[in-house]
Amino acid sequence: MDLFKMLTNDPVVMFAFGGMVVMLGICAFYVYYFLKNINEDKK
Repeated sequence: MDLFKMLTNDPVVMFAFGGMVVMLGICAFYVYYFLKNINEDKK
């Protein structure tokens, strides 16, 4: 439990997780964008 408390209070870990969330959000947007355009192109 002490390790979990240390990780939640460490700003480096918070920035790393924040960066990964932003990166995954951008990746999800591009997957949605490309799949939507591929489906529209087939019609």
